[in-house]
Amino acid sequence: MSDEPQHWAPREPSDAAAAPGSDRGGPPGTDAQGGKGGKGGKKRRPRRTGWRRAVPTWRMVLGTVLGLGLLLAGGVFAGYQLVDIPAANASATAQSNVYLYNDGSVIARDGDVNREKVKLSQVPMTVQHAVLAAEDRDFYSDARAVDVKAMLRAGWNTVTGKGKQGGSTITQQYVKNYYLGQERTVLRKAKEAIIAVKLNREVTKDQIFEGYLNTSYFGRNAYGIQAAAQAYYGKNVEELSTSEGAYLAALLNAPSAYDVVAHPDNKPAAQRRWNYVLDGMVKEDWLPAAERATTRFPTPGEAKPSTGLSGQRGYIVQAVEDYLNRRGILDEKTLATGGYRITTTLDKAKQDAFVKAVDTNVTARTSTDRKADRNVRVGGVSIVPGSGAVVALYGGIDYTKQYVSNATRRDYQVGSVFKPFVLTSAVVNDSTTQDGRPITPNTVYDGSNKRTVVGPQGATDYAPANEDDVDHGDITVRTATDESVNSVYAQMAQDVGPGKVRDTAIALGIPADTPDLTASPSIALGPANASVLDMAEAYATLADHGRHGPYVLVDKITKDGAEVELPERTTEQAVSREAADTTTAVLRSVVEGGTGTAAQAVGRPAVGKTGTAEEDRAAWFAGYTPDLATVVAVMGQNPDTGAQTSLYGALGLPRINGGGAPAETWAAYTEAALRSSPAQEFDLETMPGSDEEDEPLLDEDSDGSTEPSAASDPTAPSATAPSGTTPSSPTPGTDTGGTGGTGGTGGTGGTTGGNASGGSGETGNTEGGGGASGGTGSTGGTGGFIEGARGPDFPDGRPV
Repeated sequence: MSDEPQHWAPREPSDAAAAPGSDRGGPPGTDAQGGKGGKGGKKRRPRRTGWRRAVPTWRMVLGTVLGLGLLLAGGVFAGYQLVDIPAANASATAQSNVYLYNDGSVIARDGDVNREKVKLSQVPMTVQHAVLAAEDRDFYSDARAVDVKAMLRAGWNTVTGKGKQGGSTITQQYVKNYYLGQERTVLRKAKEAIIAVKLNREVTKDQIFEGYLNTSYFGRNAYGIQAAAQAYYGKNVEELSTSEGAYLAALLNAPSAYDVVAHPDNKPAAQRRWNYVLDGMVKEDWLPAAERATTRFPTPGEAKPSTGLSGQRGYIVQAVEDYLNRRGILDEKTLATGGYRITTTLDKAKQDAFVKAVDTNVTARTSTDRKADRNVRVGGVSIVPGSGAVVALYGGIDYTKQYVSNATRRDYQVGSVFKPFVLTSAVVNDSTTQDGRPITPNTVYDGSNKRTVVGPQGATDYAPANEDDVDHGDITVRTATDESVNSVYAQMAQDVGPGKVRDTAIALGIPADTPDLTASPSIALGPANASVLDMAEAYATLADHGRHGPYVLVDKITKDGAEVELPERTTEQAVSREAADTTTAVLRSVVEGGTGTAAQAVGRPAVGKTGTAEEDRAAWFAGYTPDLATVVAVMGQNPDTGAQTSLYGALGLPRINGGGAPAETWAAYTEAALRSSPAQEFDLETMPGSDEEDEPLLDEDSDGSTEPSAASDPTAPSATAPSGTTPSSPTPGTDTGGTGGTGGTGGTGGTTGGNASGGSGETGNTEGGGGASGGTGSTGGTGGFIEGARGPDFPDGRPV
């Protein structure tokens, strides 16, 4: 080896990989394969420098894309496994109960959410196609639940400022409406897609589409296609035309903006969307081109304010709910779940007529200057006798101002409108007077004021006063009914038997649990607290010749398109036709010449009876034509305390009685309600001897006194004249008992006159109150209850 120093360059690291035999000592710049400095060597890739170093290579891009794809697929798989189909959100299932008139128009909704579910089969095919044309034309043909391409396009349009775009299938929209919510987040959109895929595999397309139609929002607070049909066109979904269906489908894109009534300036845009829907239907062969050419834009009706529970609506809803609960159709908890569509028997025209009649004859007569007028309340019910259908119900001034319904409450005495039940019972039971004479409309009774009621064991302690303490003397039952003579009817109730009278009232329709429906002679004067609805049912039984069936307030109920079974109404002959028709014949004369003449304004054959509660707290008129039975009551109630008050001075009158505002309201309503119907005559089969021409003549003796029948005084000696004879009687005014405050003097001549002495000082009452005291005679009976209780002096007499 030479000792001289060696001159060679250090070996580059890359040379370590050189192939055997390569020239390791080549000059710098040559590659291992010879390149520049040798032969056969591979050219080395030049290094990336400058800005090129920041640009990823295609290998990097491909690897990143593949990695993200795998990550996304893993995320979707994990999400599909972890995300279950949730329960429906509360707002999607919430429904109001809808109450309808018998013509299908809406009375009220009892909830905040205006939604009514319907079955897909109820939606016309043209309306279904319109919605598909507007929202997802490939819904049935495409098996996919999620349109990824549309979602990406919508996302791009949103990012680039073209506005928020939907990009969702009907399935996705249904998932959003029914299971999720309306918030716009990436997480919600991801969950929506996953649930849509799962749902698409578990249920049918029809089920998804039906759910979509029932949960979509159409504006005007209308959720679902049925609510929308009512909100915009006032009709049910089954009745929608193709044109109307296309407009509702157009609303789905922009519900509020496309309401051309609320936003007339947006009508061109709404029409463009409407045309888009129809053109899409033609393109999909869902609508003939010829029909499309003749289709005109269907401008919707005016938006109606929310049908809450104000006015009469709340009273109607309350009555319907009580009806359903009492009849065992739907209990309160079941009804509260919502979604029931309840068609009532109420007739909108008749309901409106009732409201107008009350406004005209009562409300318009009140004045803020009269303190008594603030206490005035009105209740009314109208029933069709044959079917029992309630066609009108008036509950009060406004449900939001007075919660308790005057039509259904049971806390006011019915007064003398109860008297006809006594006569009916007399005929039903073939009753006789104390001396054995059959009770007919022409039977004569003693109508003396405060005449003591006599029973089988003799005189009782009950001696009711008549209106204005009038002594009517001997009068027939018919006349006693015309003039509402308390002393006659109290005695008649005793003759028939108070228990039998009570049974007859119940058979006619008065509930057995009615407060103060007590079997005593005073039952005839109406101390019972039956409701206006109860009385209307009973009078409808009389109008239907004694056939009774429970009143009907609901005609049909559906939920989610399925009908709820209703019990079949059954009727029975509660009292004989003879008894009912005899009572009707007598009540006809009340209207023709008695206390109810104001009812003649109805302008057709009508019958009725007036009545007044104790201390003038309520005044009634109950009557009927052959085709409509109606009861009206005017009541007094303190609006602050709820306490019952007298009606003295109300409506600018000294007092209100049944022949006044109640009868006038009855006539005005009934005339309007039946205006389009021909007048009907009563077809009556009365008991023998009850015709008016059979009424006995009450001749005068030489001293001017009348000659009553023996039935006029059950306390007379047993030498009573037989049926049809007319023994002499005392001069009127003598031997009759006390009249208001002073009492009569002892009688001297007659055998069948009034009581032998005046009444005691006990306070009495006659359909609103009693006299101040009885008479001053030596031993007379006590003053009795009239209309159920004692009352104060009247300023100018007593009401009927």
